[in-house]
Amino acid sequence: MTDALTPLMADLDRLAALPAEALHASGVATSAREIFDRFLALLESGQARAAAPGPDGRWQVDARVKRGVLFGFKLGRLVEMGDAALPFVDKDTYPVRAFPVSARVRVVPGGSSVRRGAYVAPGVTIMPPAFVNVGAYVDEGAMIDSHALVGSCAQLGKRVHLSAAAQVGGVLEPVGALPVIIEDDCFIGGNTGVYEGTIVRARAVLAAGVVVTRSSRVFDLVNERELAASGDGPLEIPAGAVVVAGSRPASGEYARAHGLQLAAPVIVKYRDEKTDARATLEAALR
Repeated sequence: MTDALTPLMADLDRLAALPAEALHASGVATSAREIFDRFLALLESGQARAAAPGPDGRWQVDARVKRGVLFGFKLGRLVEMGDAALPFVDKDTYPVRAFPVSARVRVVPGGSSVRRGAYVAPGVTIMPPAFVNVGAYVDEGAMIDSHALVGSCAQLGKRVHLSAAAQVGGVLEPVGALPVIIEDDCFIGGNTGVYEGTIVRARAVLAAGVVVTRSSRVFDLVNERELAASGDGPLEIPAGAVVVAGSRPASGEYARAHGLQLAAPVIVKYRDEKTDARATLEAALR
């Protein structure tokens, strides 16, 4: 899946097995940094990624990428970064990325940060303040709106709109765990949360305030079915589903006596021409 990474992995794994103090020794530090910089370059060019779809559409994790990201924290030293206007204190292996005009990535002024080791494709717009973490993959034409989070190793497809305050959780450990996946042309509404390796299939819409995790049960009113994760697999939101925040009664006498309800994401429809028209209005902002 990430053949460009293969030549580096023997060196990265060998270095990762060393104690931290050995990594910082003068005879090792320079070569370790050079190897790690090559690893970051593969991530930032999109040649290596934490997960990718196979020919059958099933997403596959590349645990090597996660091992490399974790090694970067072990290798790094805590330093002051940034400037007086926007100071940071972090591991020196993961400074903020800078994008030249030729990259065609819009990072609008106002405090957004993209960490090194994240892939951001041409045509992406990042509104302030937003954060894209290491190992994330953000594909062409995506919109990352204000106060939005793209967590470590999360995968966002083409033309995804991540609305204000939306949270796409990171899954860095365990290394074999699937990260959160948002496929092409999805619309993720404001104040939504997608966590724990959930897959949101292409063209789905999550309305404002929807929260889904691996333990969520999603009620499909259109097909009269209940969706949940099974075995070791993730929760999957079907392609084109329009999901809103609903509720269902909590069980038990106490809950009934007090009228208690539990959150229940509900699929109320699947995308049609009218839904597509509303979603594409956002294209003018890109």
